[in-house]
Order: sequence, then C-alpha cells, then structure tokens
Amino acid sequence: MQVSALTRYPVKSMLGQQLDEAVVGPTGLEHDRWRALMDPTTGYVCTAKHPRLWRRLLQYSAAVDGGQVRVTTPGGDTFGADDPRLVESLTADLGRPVELRAQRPAGSSVERPDPEDVLAQGVEAEVEAPTLEISQGNAGDTFVDHSPIHLITTATLDHLGIEALRYRPNLVIDADVEPFAENDWLGRELTVGDVVLRLTLPTPRCSVPTLEHGDLPRNPDALRPLLTGNRVEVPGFGVLPCAGAYAEVVRGGTVRRGALARL
Repeated sequence: MQVSALTRYPVKSMLGQQLDEAVVGPTGLEHDRWRALMDPTTGYVCTAKHPRLWRRLLQYSAAVDGGQVRVTTPGGDTFGADDPRLVESLTADLGRPVELRAQRPAGSSVERPDPEDVLAQGVEAEVEAPTLEISQGNAGDTFVDHSPIHLITTATLDHLGIEALRYRPNLVIDADVEPFAENDWLGRELTVGDVVLRLTLPTPRCSVPTLEHGDLPRNPDALRPLLTGNRVEVPGFGVLPCAGAYAEVVRGGTVRRGALARL
C-alpha cells in the first residue's frame, strides 16, 4: 500500500490544501483543523454538518503559507486569518455572526442533523440537529471531528465511485483490498513511512459528502450506498453509515505522498 494523496484542512469545513509531505505529531498533520469558526450566539463550532446554516463554508478554501492561515473566498479574495476583514466578509456572506478561533475550547460541540433527514427533506429544511462533542479522541486543542488522523482507501473510493474530496480525508491509501477494509483495521497499527498510526474508529458519515464542494455539485450518492451497504458499529456512537477510519498517532514524523504503508 502507499499514500496516494495527502491533505490538510487548516480551517474546519473549508476546502483544504494538497501536500507533498507533512509533519505528523500527536494532534495529526501540522496545521490540520487548526482554526474553526464559532457561532457566538449558540456557542457551537460552525460546520457544514449542519448544511442549512453552514454549507456555504465548503465554497471557501484555506491554506497555510509561511506558518499563517490564508482563506480564499468564493469571490476570489484572499485574507489572512488575523485580518478582521475576513470575519466581516464571512459574517456578511453567511448571514450570521461568526468568530474565528485558534484554540478549541474544552467540550466544543457541533450541531449534526441526521443525514437521512437532510436527504429526505433537503438542505434548507429545519430538521432536528442533535449536538455532538468533537475531538473526543484528540488530546490537543485542534478542531478534528474525533481522532487526529482521518484516512480512506482507494478500494472504498473506487467502489463508491466518489471523489475523495467529498470525504475530506488526510490520507488516501492506495491499497488492493476489499471495499470498506478499513472497518477491519480497528485496533491495528498502520506504518506510513516513519509514522505509526493506530486505527480507532470507523468514520461515521454526515451529509457533508453530499454537498457542493467548490465546483463539485451536490451528490446524494456519496451517502446513499453507505446507508444500505456499510452500516457498522462505531464504539460509543451506535450503528452508523461509515466510510474510512480515524486513527491516533503512535509515533510522529514526516509522511510523504507516495510513502509505503503497511499494517
């Protein structure tokens, strides 16, 4: 197996940055999910998991340049994360006040409607949105959904016929394995170059993969096959539609695109 794609997402729910190599530490790829917007009205982290409110974030992209986060708007303007014009622009575009946070407050949560409700009723519907505490498998203060690293295999992607971009993984592993093989890797160690990961959970899927991502149109088929073909037990969360897996970092180092990977 080998790493065929390597991506970090400096701002949660924005499009990410393709990399040739990345430093991996206890909290995952350096600068991954390093910033997030928060809704000062509700106190929740803003995420496209709640598409009625925040799906517009998937039209923005974020990258790290010289140690600084830079965000490009749908209109092509680019702002540094510390530029007050960025929050002003986001607030005007999203229609709600937002704050850009550099550290995740303890207990931070998101609103996460059931993706089946979103599919059935549409992205503008006011569906029930239960809250979910994020970063439960992360000892740091970044804004990952659960564990520091998220990966998916090409076998799973090819089976689904869906672009990796929609699932927002850090690592795409080119592997000649069965689709959804990640389900069986839990508890095992994956060595990627000089980095060692331990697989922690299957990755539950919300409605995000079905939404517009930049120029990619909406695609409900990014979720539907998982509802019927890969509902699995996610320890602590129930039986959910999944694709890919989360991992914790056993040994950090540098991971490169093309690096060999082995279980």
